[in-house]
Amino acid sequence: MKICLISFDHWEYDQHIIKALKDKNIEAHHINTGKFKYKYPTPFHRITNSLSKTLLKRNIKKIKQHQYILDELKKLGPQDKILVINPELIPVTIHRHIKTYTKEYIAYLYDSSKRYPIDHLLDNIFDRIFSFDSDDVAQYGFSPISNYIYMDKKPLQQPNEATYGAFMILSIDERLQALNSIANSLDSINVKYNFMLVGKHKPAGLNPNIKHQRDIIKLDKLDQYMNDARVFVDIVRVNQTGLSFRVFDSLCYQKKLITTNKTIKDYDFYNPNNILIVDADNPVIEASFFETPYEPLSENIYYKYTIDNWVNTVFFDKGDTI
Repeated sequence: MKICLISFDHWEYDQHIIKALKDKNIEAHHINTGKFKYKYPTPFHRITNSLSKTLLKRNIKKIKQHQYILDELKKLGPQDKILVINPELIPVTIHRHIKTYTKEYIAYLYDSSKRYPIDHLLDNIFDRIFSFDSDDVAQYGFSPISNYIYMDKKPLQQPNEATYGAFMILSIDERLQALNSIANSLDSINVKYNFMLVGKHKPAGLNPNIKHQRDIIKLDKLDQYMNDARVFVDIVRVNQTGLSFRVFDSLCYQKKLITTNKTIKDYDFYNPNNILIVDADNPVIEASFFETPYEPLSENIYYKYTIDNWVNTVFFDKGDTI
């Protein structure tokens, strides 16, 4: 069987899907548009593209990126299944061309349609559409699926083995105020934390205990930070109901979680001893949450959220032979 994944894998999460498929002896390939780099032949071409984007709504860089997908597919040849993650980033005409290369065309949305509208992709383009957002599942009838645990389960630690109370890494976006509020709340109960903000420029008004850096944190360093924390922090975007990868990191590392995602209480892994739901604007956090140990999940519940089960659900739940 041949399976191809198409995605913009900026944080390198999607590569784990390919590994899980290969572990099942599937011939799997990843067309990662995040690795495509377009270089303007001359400064004149850069200026021309800027004008084209403004006046004609035509972006040469995006056009070349989409052509890159088709060129790579042409090299790979026909596929049994193709999965596109965040398909709203690709024009309908390109999707229809991609579909000619496969027997089954699948989409996975891990952004809310309120943030990235997908109405233009509902006209019989995909054979199946999966979504992590419960509101989109209810509105459009998509197949529900969450994100996944992509690492082996980490050994259970005791609270006194952690270097600091809480860990959070965040890009600079609309969640910044919530991050500040949670930091202020932790300051008030004297809980040490490691909050890291990643982006080009340090925002004004940032809590002085929140660190800022320009470069993305490497995965090995991220692993160290998460090992050293007692509790992870998860702040959802506006209009998001699906679970972020930070939730699955907490399950994998067997760490407690502070989250602003109120829908998390509807999942079978929810345990108020392990998960504290707070208001983004006025988070109430008690020091006692950091003092009790994490209560491990049953193996059956844990497996439901692993990448192995995710791959089986997306690609093989229709009775296909692996």
